[in-house]
Amino acid sequence: MTRVGVVTFPGTLDDRDAARAVRLAGAEPVALWHKDADLHGVDAVVIPGGFSYGDYLRCGAIAATAPVMGEIITAAGKGMPVLGICNGFQILCEAHLLPGALIRNDHQKFFCRDQILRVENTATAWTRSFEPGELLTVPLKNGEGNFQASPAELERLEGEGRVIFRYIDVNPNGSANDIAGVANDAGNVVGLMPHPEHATEAGFGPLGKGAEGECAAHGGTEGLKIFQSVLASLVG
Repeated sequence: MTRVGVVTFPGTLDDRDAARAVRLAGAEPVALWHKDADLHGVDAVVIPGGFSYGDYLRCGAIAATAPVMGEIITAAGKGMPVLGICNGFQILCEAHLLPGALIRNDHQKFFCRDQILRVENTATAWTRSFEPGELLTVPLKNGEGNFQASPAELERLEGEGRVIFRYIDVNPNGSANDIAGVANDAGNVVGLMPHPEHATEAGFGPLGKGAEGECAAHGGTEGLKIFQSVLASLVG
């Protein structure tokens, strides 16, 4: 069975949700601790959300220097799929596995809502099970979710198709170009601010909206495709 590591730092909140999403997708979740200097033979890694190390210094800055991140950086460079969600996205940016930075929301408040996203690129390890332009609704909860990069970097991300998810109904935090998630140039490392792991079980996630605005029939499971995508990538 495919093994997907789920990293826990002091202050991580969503590791159990991420592990459950991995299990529902059909893989075996493997707990990884921030002090681990070994990835224990996993095939992919999820860095979940929360407030690693209490968000001291900058969100994700201390976590990016943890021993487990040294192993993840090396493995990502060899092609291992890595997903960062919310605080995990911040950590990937601080570790320079992804470009840009996540700063304070432009309205200076923590924001929580069901968020509609559009899938912009289906060629990554974490989006291959989607259709181009597919919409999904997943929960979003952040205070520092405002993705920013230099004008040249933004132009490069857009031109190379490395914007993976985009906010559709509203821009909840001021992110440049409505960017909700990006990938590295190889497509194996993806970060996004909303929480797909909270939309993997029928009856427990938000009801999504289809292309014409109708309520989706799958009852809150739209985030599961992200985790199913990586299994298809590894098997394929």
